[in-house]
Amino acid sequence: MRTFVGMIVGALLALAPVAAFADAGANLHALIADYERFAREADPIRAASRGDVVAQVRWPDDSLAAVAARTHALRGFSVRLAALSTQPLSDAELIERDALEARVRTALEGAAFDEERMPFVSGEGFFINPDYAATLTVLKTPQDAELWLTRLEAISAYFSIQIANMRRGIQTRFTQPRLVVENALRSVRAQAALAPAQSPLLSPLASLPSTIPDAERARLYRRGDAIFRNSIAPSLLALGDFLEREYLPHARATIGIRGAPNGARYYAYLVRRHTTTDLTPSQVHDLGLREVARIRAEMQAAMREAGFGGSFAEFLAFLRSDPQFFPRDADDLVRISSEIANRINFQMPRFFGVLPRNSYAITFIPSALELGSSGYWPGNPSQGVAGQVLLRRTGAEHRTLYDLPSWVLHEGAPGHHTQIALAEELQSLPEYRRNDDITAYVEGWALYSERLGEEMGIYRTPYERFGRLSMEMWRACRLVIDTGIHWMSWPRDRAVACLRDNSALAPSDVEREVDRYIGWPGQALAYKIGEIRIRELRAQAEQTLGACFDLRRFHDALLGAGPLPMSVLSRQLEAWIAAQACSRP
Repeated sequence: MRTFVGMIVGALLALAPVAAFADAGANLHALIADYERFAREADPIRAASRGDVVAQVRWPDDSLAAVAARTHALRGFSVRLAALSTQPLSDAELIERDALEARVRTALEGAAFDEERMPFVSGEGFFINPDYAATLTVLKTPQDAELWLTRLEAISAYFSIQIANMRRGIQTRFTQPRLVVENALRSVRAQAALAPAQSPLLSPLASLPSTIPDAERARLYRRGDAIFRNSIAPSLLALGDFLEREYLPHARATIGIRGAPNGARYYAYLVRRHTTTDLTPSQVHDLGLREVARIRAEMQAAMREAGFGGSFAEFLAFLRSDPQFFPRDADDLVRISSEIANRINFQMPRFFGVLPRNSYAITFIPSALELGSSGYWPGNPSQGVAGQVLLRRTGAEHRTLYDLPSWVLHEGAPGHHTQIALAEELQSLPEYRRNDDITAYVEGWALYSERLGEEMGIYRTPYERFGRLSMEMWRACRLVIDTGIHWMSWPRDRAVACLRDNSALAPSDVEREVDRYIGWPGQALAYKIGEIRIRELRAQAEQTLGACFDLRRFHDALLGAGPLPMSVLSRQLEAWIAAQACSRP
């Protein structure tokens, strides 16, 4: 139902000259086009994956001069957006304006904190970007290969800029804590120890098409091999030496970001940025406590359904130790995961009217990247690249199976793969929006997808249903742990205990997860906040539409909007609800 203010505004806009709408719309579209050029320049990894030839030889430029230029450009976009706030726009244009305004405002607020000083998290960071870009790169011609070789040659300079930024972080005491640095150091050392043929960086050259003469393919690969040996490997070794000898001695003494200069203000900003809400850290913490209590009660019910007569802690110990809940080896893990994915895919048309054209595969994360996060890597249909749901080969026999269905739902369909692949096909949206990574939307949808698996009939045993609840508890605990560490100065062992005692995650996963939250403040909050809002919007649609509610159409509307901040998504879905025609009794 439209508000009184909305009806008044609508009436006033109805009186506005058609030319005013046309001029306002033209101004907005020109602004979006300018912003997209800016975004491609700022993020050449994403631009190159979308076919931008100029970007195919570049890495992000995070030098002081480049950051200053980007901030200046963002201020210009902010001024132009402010001018549009008084101009008449259509409903669709209002969504685009508000989405861009939220993005620019958040980026400008973040620029004040000079975040480039801390360019890595636990096991991941700028040093992973080239490997990730390699997975998205398909070389079809010798000219493509030459561009990739030029890009490989630029890695050394890219690393040098990041080292300069980290030195500025050392000087200003804006550094990661020791355990995060040690995780990053292990990842960098593992990359440096690879033989060229093992590096993901050379995989595009190893996969050159047979239409290129053998001698030419051999020449191109030899050049890549030489670049790796003579430039990239020495740069990785130098980066490892810097992290160990120069950065590690100045690592932050406290694990919470609040202990860094201006840390409290920075964390409050991170909460707003990652959740795309105005929630405070304390409000998020309280919400987390309520969610933990609710989910714990549901877990107790699932435990009783399984017929287990012991305590909750004893049930967790049983799940973490009984052989029935573990694969035999890595191949067994892939087989079981693929069977789950097959059952999910069979159910998808019942719950979605629109499905993506691109496919995905369940496979292993490259060995050099195993210290980072497993999960989903988007495909690129224009380049002939499928999406990838990534498992770790190392330690596969310790991967629990009771929570595997919810994990596949989250990472594959209908979670990340479905949402991201569909967004790529939304040609009516601005390009930057089609592959936007608004965490509250992207991860909120993926967590919602885990719950949707209940309706899809994917969970077949009480153990798998308990596993699903354990995965939800994991995300609820994040609200408590992340704010506990970074806002309330919790020690690491208290954070570990919160997750260990309330979920069925393996102890090694618990510690790895807590270390991730320590190194990446605020990001883990987005999952549950986004999922809660999506469930609220669905409940609102069900209540308003009653017998006319169509779950497939609701999902299509939500995914058809593309990634949006929660406030903008809410307006979009509320408008969709109001526009639904109902002919049922």
